[in-house]
Amino acid sequence: MNRAEVLAKAEKDEGMTVSEIKMYQKLVQPQKHTYGKYGTLAKIYLEEHNSAKLWALGKGLPEYLHGIDEQAAAMYDVIDERLSKSDEFKRTGDFMKDLQREAAKNKRIEEEILNELVYVD
Repeated sequence: MNRAEVLAKAEKDEGMTVSEIKMYQKLVQPQKHTYGKYGTLAKIYLEEHNSAKLWALGKGLPEYLHGIDEQAAAMYDVIDERLSKSDEFKRTGDFMKDLQREAAKNKRIEEEILNELVYVD
């Protein structure tokens, strides 16, 4: 089987033999995608806990993970704005208290993002 036939077969998602798969892997170098924090965490979660969804996403995985990063950034802004208005996280003028409040607020935001976007089946 020649290169063009292997590439055509892979493009059509037809069944391939082991030798055809090896030839295809040599012909097509995988693209390395970089993701943000939450996209990376989502990928790790899918690999370890939900491989069926990982396989189902197939070629759409990079778009899915970039979408997670974008949603997380938007969600962070919305939650940060909401929590900044609450009395629990308002600045007091005391540096250490303000630092502790900011850390607590960031922790709460991160927990919400992880529960809503990353660790979802």
